[in-house]
Amino acid sequence: MTGVRLDGVSKHYGAVRAADRVDLDVAEGEFVTILGPSGSGKTTLLLLVAGLLPPSAGSILIGGRDVTAASAQQRNIGLVFQSYALFPHMTVADNVAFPLRVRGVAASEVESKVAAALRLVRLDEHGARKPSQLSGGQQQRVALARAVVFGPDVLLLDEPLGALDRKLREELQVELKQLQRKLGVTTVLVTHDQEEALSLSDRVVVLDQGRVQQTAAPEEAYLQPANRFVADFLGIANFIAAPGGREGVVRPERVRVSAPGSSGLSGRIVEAVYLGQSIRYHVTLDDGRTIVGTTPFIGERYKTGAPVSVDWAAQDVWPIAP
Repeated sequence: MTGVRLDGVSKHYGAVRAADRVDLDVAEGEFVTILGPSGSGKTTLLLLVAGLLPPSAGSILIGGRDVTAASAQQRNIGLVFQSYALFPHMTVADNVAFPLRVRGVAASEVESKVAAALRLVRLDEHGARKPSQLSGGQQQRVALARAVVFGPDVLLLDEPLGALDRKLREELQVELKQLQRKLGVTTVLVTHDQEEALSLSDRVVVLDQGRVQQTAAPEEAYLQPANRFVADFLGIANFIAAPGGREGVVRPERVRVSAPGSSGLSGRIVEAVYLGQSIRYHVTLDDGRTIVGTTPFIGERYKTGAPVSVDWAAQDVWPIAP
């Protein structure tokens, strides 16, 4: 297993700073997700680590070795893209075998390594098929098998599940985490999907305009955001006054929506969004502010226009930096 370290890494395109003095330490065997909106620089960072882009400044270390000037071929990186990038004229087995043959692995070893990789992704009976004969989820598993078959030091994933429907994406998220844990390979995922990042990662790196806004465990980033951008980007945020005159954030799951007359602030339901297991209420308070609260759905719900009270516990308000 091998860790990854970025020291002051920048990538400039004229006046545009796609990555701006980024510092990041990914421990051996850790699963880290780089999260941010479109144009935040997250894919640029991934390509810098992969050796597919040269940095404008800073240094990149993999396993303690400075690879800033090393080519992609010298970094022993497994890379999976959203588009899968499978060879359509090759069988599944030949696609997975491709990186082994490029590396000059003996033919006697290729077959056993390919078989092991396909077993790992539960496609051991599909080796003779062509990619066009597989579903999108199966093609993504082939791409993963090809990325890990040669034993990479680091696995890089660029929006690998973005092209799949929601249900399949959620299933593969579980499989991906189990695969990473089984292999113990250091993994860096890039995504704009907050739910995916929070569910998969040991830590998340929230990026905006090429700069790291916060690096933290998923729960910490969600409940204790470093600044307003992180609070607003990770899910839904209710911004309220916090002790000491600072601005604070409280998440919808921590907001209690109850019958009028209860303790709390009074208002009216302006929207009730049914989410299956829960209801998301948008409440306009008497003072004109809007608060969003999410409550479990137990068969009854407040209707649009209904008067309600909302409140939250003081400890659920996180004061954020200006």
